[in-house]
Amino acid sequence: MTLFLLVFFLLYGGMHIYAFLKAKTALSFGPGIAIPLVIFMLLMFSAPFIVRLLERADMESYARIAAYGGYTWLGVLFLFSSYLFAFDIYRIFISAVRLMTNRDLSFWVLPVRTAFFLPLVFTLLTSVYGYFEAKNIRTEHIEIKTAKIPAEVRRLRIVQISDVHLGLIVREERLRRILDIVKGAKPDIFVDTGDLVDGQLLKLNGLSDLLRDVNPKYGKFAITGNHEFYAGVEQAISFIRDSGFTLLRGESVSGIINVAGVDDPAGQRLGLSRKVSEKDLLLGLPKDKFTLFLKHRPLIDPGALGLFDLQLSGHVHKGQIFPFTILTWLYYPVLSGFANMGDGSYLYESRGAGTWGPPMRVLAPPEVAVIDLVYAGPSIL
Repeated sequence: MTLFLLVFFLLYGGMHIYAFLKAKTALSFGPGIAIPLVIFMLLMFSAPFIVRLLERADMESYARIAAYGGYTWLGVLFLFSSYLFAFDIYRIFISAVRLMTNRDLSFWVLPVRTAFFLPLVFTLLTSVYGYFEAKNIRTEHIEIKTAKIPAEVRRLRIVQISDVHLGLIVREERLRRILDIVKGAKPDIFVDTGDLVDGQLLKLNGLSDLLRDVNPKYGKFAITGNHEFYAGVEQAISFIRDSGFTLLRGESVSGIINVAGVDDPAGQRLGLSRKVSEKDLLLGLPKDKFTLFLKHRPLIDPGALGLFDLQLSGHVHKGQIFPFTILTWLYYPVLSGFANMGDGSYLYESRGAGTWGPPMRVLAPPEVAVIDLVYAGPSIL
């Protein structure tokens, strides 16, 4: 966590400096504009610290205002820096072609101000789009044929939510819309694959009431994500259990299907949870039943392959804001959707139903996943 924060703030600070220098070059402003702009950027850079201080002081209204302003700025600045960088790459490409061909390419060279204002316009348009995309919760349907459910059941419906991030920004309105989709799907089993809560837990009791109102026939199960540990794991666990979930922390249950779940590794790094062998956890489950494995991060333990039928994960948000998607893909090969991992084991990676940080999504719409297990005789997945 400490390394992540260090890298995050180095990159965030670098984006501020980059954007400031680009603005100074394009607009040639003096101290009268430069000083207020630097003060504004310093304030925005400090917003995550300010939010945390306000949370700890139980000043929720001010914390929410700071969170909306600071995290929206984070998203806007990331998009602006990305567009500026793309235009810089274009300029370097044109210069390289001109040097190699010795041709006059002045027609293709953008004026300095144009190369500043075009990214700015694209950023504003993309930010507005991203704000509305974040509100457009989609339903993703997956059907899996298996012989590992009772023949008389014929169809067993699992509904997954992930990465809701209830906290200062994602509140009752978003949760109601998510749960309307969940209820409309009429799940037999309801699961949450981590990061249900975010940051400090501020007055979320009413939200647990909304979650408790979902009561599927064969139960509801949850696991911890990394943010449960950042939020305060004891409070987070209490909220999850108050919401009616059976919390699986390196544990399993065997009912109509097997359901197993593990803590996010953040708990081990912080000394708040114990390491569990996924292989040992799954080996003890009945082999004739479908095994659903809940794991927050979409990483596969090679030793567990063949021991679960379907792993449900989240965490990645499909990058949440393109082009951050490219960076997340370098570490998580499955950014979203259904993937065959081999040995009869499959992975479904959710884009998540909420947002972390900036209240926007770009080319990564939020989702609720509906997975139907359909009885298919003696065949397997």
